[in-house]
Amino acid sequence: MRTTTFAAVAVIAGAALTACGSGSGGADGGAGGDGSAENAKVAFLMPDLASTRYELADKPLFEAKMKQLCAGCTVIYQNADSDASKQQQQANSALAQGVKAIVIDPVDSAAAATIVKSAQAQNVPVIAYDRPIPTTPADYYISFDNEKIGSMIAQSLVDHLKEEKAEGGILQVNGSPTDAAAGLIKKGVHGAVDPSGFKLLAEYDTPDWQPEKAQTWVSGQITRFRDEIAGVVAANDGTGGGSIAAFKAAGVKVPPVTGNDAELAAAQRIISGDQYNTISKPIKIVAEAAADAAYRFARGEKPAGKTKLYDTPSELFTPTVVTKDNINEVLFQSGIMKASEACTGEYAKGCAELGIK
Repeated sequence: MRTTTFAAVAVIAGAALTACGSGSGGADGGAGGDGSAENAKVAFLMPDLASTRYELADKPLFEAKMKQLCAGCTVIYQNADSDASKQQQQANSALAQGVKAIVIDPVDSAAAATIVKSAQAQNVPVIAYDRPIPTTPADYYISFDNEKIGSMIAQSLVDHLKEEKAEGGILQVNGSPTDAAAGLIKKGVHGAVDPSGFKLLAEYDTPDWQPEKAQTWVSGQITRFRDEIAGVVAANDGTGGGSIAAFKAAGVKVPPVTGNDAELAAAQRIISGDQYNTISKPIKIVAEAAADAAYRFARGEKPAGKTKLYDTPSELFTPTVVTKDNINEVLFQSGIMKASEACTGEYAKGCAELGIK
């Protein structure tokens, strides 16, 4: 994708956030119906430590936006470290502390239904963040379009394989089977791979998105299929990194491998040529939109959403595919990532070749 596409997404996202912050929603739902939220507490519950984004990006960005919206508000942050029971305890603790809204990225999308029911029974609205909660509608859902993410990374890979006249089949490394967002990504991947003409050699649902488990599975497939593997569709940068590590450990040439999240390590792998693509979904967009929605709920308002998913009012933003061809403009010239962080040591030469500075 070109920078113009990325810019358009940013403008649309900015407009959406402005619209959310306009205060035009009705005061007919959620806690704090008196419209007073100067000292409100809001819970921000993230799912795991396997992905670095939650500690390094989502948390500080959400907190900063909440501070901007409400200087006296308090954010109660917890990370469940891939433990659904722990996340339930964290939600219960937040409710006991009198939060006016819960923003949750669920470890287990099905198990999170209990959290939604408990919160709503106490008139505390729940905002599903990044991952939906299909079985019990939350009050709001904010994410990038996960099915589209799957379709985009897979189609990008398929197009590249066809351009290279590659032969063989594709391995599909999905995300966690307990994550509804992973299921949407998986659906999007199949939508691109199944009609592609490339055989789907095998696929795997990676427990808890753990890169090590993805690596172990891919290692087995290398033994099984060897030279038949033309490419790997991995659902995020962690599983993509694990897949790449498997090929390197086997002493086999790394085929094109996808990713998702535009983590620093993934950007470096793209620069060095080890990873084919990733997805840039600027976390600032969703983190700020979630903070805005949480503040509105705390004020007793009820955001309407732009669409519906799983009977939940939703905002779904459009991401950008990143490859070597556009990594400089999308990640570095845009300011999302700093060259000083990515272009270190062995990556300096690749950065210079791509004009990243």
